[in-house]
Amino acid sequence: MPTRIIGRTPRSSALSAARRARELEVLGDDAEVDVLVVGGGITGVGIALDAAARGLRTVLVERHDLAHGTSRFSSKLVHGGLRYLASRQIGIARESAVERHILLTRTAPHLTRALAQVVPLYDPGALGRGAYIGFGYELGDGLRRAVRTPGRVLPPPGLIGPEATRGLAPSIRHEQLRGGVRGWDGQLIDDARLVVAVARTAAGHGASILTRVEAVSVTGRGARLNDLVSGETLGVQARAVVNATGVWAGELDPDVRLRPSRGTHLVVSTARLGGSDVSLTVPIPGSSSRFVFTLPALHGRTYIGLTDVPVDGPVPDVAHASDDEVDQLLDVVNTVLEKPLTRGDVLATYAGLRPLLAAEDDDETSDLSRRHAILESEAGVLSVVGGKLTTYRRMAEDAVDAVIRRDPSFPSHPSPTGTLPLVGAWPRRRLGEIAAAPRLVRRYGAEAPYVARLAAGPAAAHGVTAQELEWGVRAEGALSIDDLLDRRTRLGLVPADAAESRDAATAAFARAGVDPIDV
Repeated sequence: MPTRIIGRTPRSSALSAARRARELEVLGDDAEVDVLVVGGGITGVGIALDAAARGLRTVLVERHDLAHGTSRFSSKLVHGGLRYLASRQIGIARESAVERHILLTRTAPHLTRALAQVVPLYDPGALGRGAYIGFGYELGDGLRRAVRTPGRVLPPPGLIGPEATRGLAPSIRHEQLRGGVRGWDGQLIDDARLVVAVARTAAGHGASILTRVEAVSVTGRGARLNDLVSGETLGVQARAVVNATGVWAGELDPDVRLRPSRGTHLVVSTARLGGSDVSLTVPIPGSSSRFVFTLPALHGRTYIGLTDVPVDGPVPDVAHASDDEVDQLLDVVNTVLEKPLTRGDVLATYAGLRPLLAAEDDDETSDLSRRHAILESEAGVLSVVGGKLTTYRRMAEDAVDAVIRRDPSFPSHPSPTGTLPLVGAWPRRRLGEIAAAPRLVRRYGAEAPYVARLAAGPAAAHGVTAQELEWGVRAEGALSIDDLLDRRTRLGLVPADAAESRDAATAAFARAGVDPIDV
């Protein structure tokens, strides 16, 4: 029986090609583990962390790279549940506020921040809209207070005048502007960085995180795996198998019934929006609860989203925006801009697929609950579906609780992840003490000085340093050039940035003494 030790000394959290090879060799053929997790998005790595932190021998396999699917294509927001209050989903609204609090104050203060959301108010009707939107933000702030998120972390909302509104969002039109409503929510520096941080924390607690390993066949007691790098296959026995593949869950368990929806974002230059560092939040005409918003991001880019379009037919590995979605987002955001954006301003697009639970009737996907569920197949595989990025930790806790309930020989320790800092975590008020450039501190937290100490080399686009690229190979498990550009740095979102950076990424692999794989 596998050894389980609670409170053991954590192992190194670094993920690398060498560690992957060692752990595959140790796993061997017909190895036995406690928990096998299939899927390397935020849900899968969250489950791996929860299981490993409770002392269970845990293996996670992912056929692509960490955060390859939906988890890198979010809005990068850590939602407090305001939208769910509007649809009377009180339970999930409070759950969102609790999980936002945990991320902002305990587990990942280095990867999160408060983001101002500015809704400009125009005549005619500015007073009524301001009162309605302001009331909604006040309700959301009530949730913040209820879960005890300090005001210094997330300030309360309020009305602001025309001058302050223009100062925060310089690109908006001035005619008939009467002011604005400013609310606050949480924002991730980068969603893919959160996935990598959770995966590395799981590895530090003894989990094996194996990318480019495909689960060819799965039962409730194990799986046949294929190492896509070497071509070798191996069998793994597991006392529990958890399907955390999101919108692809039906490929492992045909009993899972989902109704995916596509959320599309545009990528534009932040300079085109006046250099604004707030979320310009624009009501969708005809709707009282849906908005298009701008999201300041890395590399001088701003994302504009978000659509909610049902997806029928086979689920692609990577979703793509439609022309209609691009036009829809531009049309809405242009209602408040002095100089409207055009197709020529769109540097790139990205789209993610939400694994929404199908309803009994034919509801619109925008009306389907974001609540998660844990389903057990006839073969005994547990599938975790639904949910959203903000509540990943709670989803993982519930999944491991379900694993433990099924097997009374497992230790019944409660989940420790509500207070377990992720790699690099540092108290928010003390982040300024870290001896590294602020840009590195925002991305790596307490690990920033170690990143900065790596050898110099060619930099990538937008000031991404040679050290950041090499760290992605040495510590963050990047196996290919695309892993570095698309998921460790996000330069791959804009094709021109990726092309400019490929030589620097290749040089980073050479400095780390690793040959990148072709994908």
